[in-house]
Amino acid sequence: MSRFNHFYKVDERRNFVLLESKAKAVEFMAEHFIACAKEAILNRGQFFVALSGGSTPKAIYKELALHHQKSLDWTKVHCFFSDERAVEKEDPDCNYHSAMTSGLQELPILKNHIYRMKAETAIEKEALAYENLIESIVKDSSFDLVMLGMGEDGHTASLFPHSDGLKVDSRLVIANFIPSKNCMRMTFTFKLINQAKLACFYVLGASKASMCQKVLTPHLKTLDYPGG
Repeated sequence: MSRFNHFYKVDERRNFVLLESKAKAVEFMAEHFIACAKEAILNRGQFFVALSGGSTPKAIYKELALHHQKSLDWTKVHCFFSDERAVEKEDPDCNYHSAMTSGLQELPILKNHIYRMKAETAIEKEALAYENLIESIVKDSSFDLVMLGMGEDGHTASLFPHSDGLKVDSRLVIANFIPSKNCMRMTFTFKLINQAKLACFYVLGASKASMCQKVLTPHLKTLDYPGG
């Protein structure tokens, strides 16, 4: 497409798209979300998506609410979350609160199709409950789309560099201690992310460019860079 500055294949698993402006990037991300949803609804009758927190997803939710109210049958959309902070659901730092107030609540999604991570209390118990919820609703625990952001330190979901959660391969959702922030967060594991039909990193901002390059460089794929 002519609006792309660059579009190339990184390896057998990954493609990389670079847009010429933030506005064009957000437009593309929202259109990509809609395309994934339509394909899933056509093929399996439902669209199972894991949402992300952060500033970039907020822009996507706003774009969806403004321009895509009638782009698909939203009653067939099921929204989970890929990670959550250990805060109350009304807290501004809560990913659920952020998504809802950024546009998600304006979309005609059934309320019982939005599955909040309850990370504010008993986080280890609630992580297991969320894992069980996914297994009971999402066939083969395989999401049609997992939306992921990337921090300047390379973390994605709440899988931070040097955190124990990077090594977990027997669970789908865990309570992960984040050494750099001295706190617990609930997060998808690599196992669950990698089971998805499609996982996408949505990244905006020049400050993350160098980390994106590191994550996308094959010989730097280590546990220091979870996004790899």
